[in-house]
Amino acid sequence: MRRRSGNLGRLSRLDRRVFERVAAAHPPGVQAVLPALSHAANHGRLWFAAGAALAAAGGRPGRRAALRGVAALSLASFTTNTIMKYAMRRQRPLIDAVPLARRLARQPLTSSFPSGHAASAAAFATGVALESGRLGAMVAPVAASVAASRVYVGVHYPSDVVAGTLLGVGAALATGHWWPRRPTPAQLVHHRAPAPALDEGAGLVVVVNEGAGPGAADADAERLRAVLPKARVTRRSGDDDLVAVLEEAAAGAARAGGALGICGGDGSVNAAAAVAAGHGVPLAVFPGGTLNHFALDTGIQTFEDTAAAIREGDAVRVDLARVRPADGADGPTRYFLNTFSIGLYPELVRSREKLERRIGKWPSAAVSLARVLRTARPLEIKVNGRPRRLWLLFAGNGLYSPEGFAPAHRTHLADGLLDVRMVPADKPMARTRTVLSALTGTLGRSRVYAAARLPELHLSGQGDGTPLAYDGEAGEAPTALLLDKVRGSLTVYRPVRSEEDELNLLPAPRPEPPSVAGSYGGASVPSSA
Repeated sequence: MRRRSGNLGRLSRLDRRVFERVAAAHPPGVQAVLPALSHAANHGRLWFAAGAALAAAGGRPGRRAALRGVAALSLASFTTNTIMKYAMRRQRPLIDAVPLARRLARQPLTSSFPSGHAASAAAFATGVALESGRLGAMVAPVAASVAASRVYVGVHYPSDVVAGTLLGVGAALATGHWWPRRPTPAQLVHHRAPAPALDEGAGLVVVVNEGAGPGAADADAERLRAVLPKARVTRRSGDDDLVAVLEEAAAGAARAGGALGICGGDGSVNAAAAVAAGHGVPLAVFPGGTLNHFALDTGIQTFEDTAAAIREGDAVRVDLARVRPADGADGPTRYFLNTFSIGLYPELVRSREKLERRIGKWPSAAVSLARVLRTARPLEIKVNGRPRRLWLLFAGNGLYSPEGFAPAHRTHLADGLLDVRMVPADKPMARTRTVLSALTGTLGRSRVYAAARLPELHLSGQGDGTPLAYDGEAGEAPTALLLDKVRGSLTVYRPVRSEEDELNLLPAPRPEPPSVAGSYGGASVPSSA
């Protein structure tokens, strides 16, 4: 005990000596900068403004970086100001030695340990860096200056700043527990597929789905013409049948020995995938919709990524997952690239689609979630012949990682397996326990959660017209259906970025492509992509 007290005493004396040296120092060029930065960072104002700038100017990586940075800042601020400061209760330094010109107009009265400004700065900068090293490198010097300014203006000891910085970094890393980082493109496992190299896009026919995003079609068409000037760009308006437009574009691409392109979100890409596979042409994905999970899982982040792959002829094999009637039931065959679900989520999609034209997509999703959780009833269904009562059944086209509140990404798109996850309704408080397990990161060990990896899945016994959802689109399930995969049936352009980003050859020959005529039962594909 005496040795520990001695060590703490030495650290405290060192802390004070460093503080006094900083107070006595007069480094050139910082007098007008550090106090202003320290003031600007009050209540996180500087970081919220930086997040807004990143989201506005940084594209999709900037938006993700801003969201993670703000989430990390919020966690660090909560931990620092509501737990750590009340637990430690360290007095602020005496500022007699600090020049008047440096001092803040209003001195803080809370505990000195740890520094909340340093924690917020480190959390935001680390959160941004986790999503984008380039953007993180831009933010880091500002964050370091804010942290240093707290000693410079005399409101914190150096150890307060060090502890706050460590706490902020830890908070940013902790966000990965609930919101996992996407793997880098070099970590994705793909199988190389032959595809024509199209110089400047000659032979490529791209369909821009105007219904896939809010007013971005004009800008997307211009970007396409800039990166691939010889490509033919077709616009699909909200009144056109998307499948019909895609069919015509794919037929033209096939005659030219080229490829079909799609600019839109996951719903648009899903529609284009079945058409491209049916015509035997490669698919070029340009992420232009609200959600672009498939593009990101493929390793495509920008239009330039896809354009580079098209010019070089770099492509990969992708499985198409299939939902088709079974046991003599009637209904169309559907294909999905990302996910299929039956239970709570399809009801959420249906409710959202009724509201989104009036109040927008994200507000309608929030309202619909509250309604569904309050009014939903369990689904009576047979899973591979076994009767089950479920709140939700989810099937992913390939293994999703991690096991959490919302599976985030896939590293392999041609593994031949369905990622099946179920939330049974025969356990007490199953919905509540599932949400709590997801929020605490223990969903994989929860007794109300089941997961399996299967080549196919048979569902039966549900009532005719039971809602289902696939790649964000809603539909009605037949009384019996079979989920399986058409392995490697789709060729997708995807760039090779480095020697580390190796692509393996598929061992199996290319299977017969799926029939396009039955893909959507002759119905127009919804545009909420």
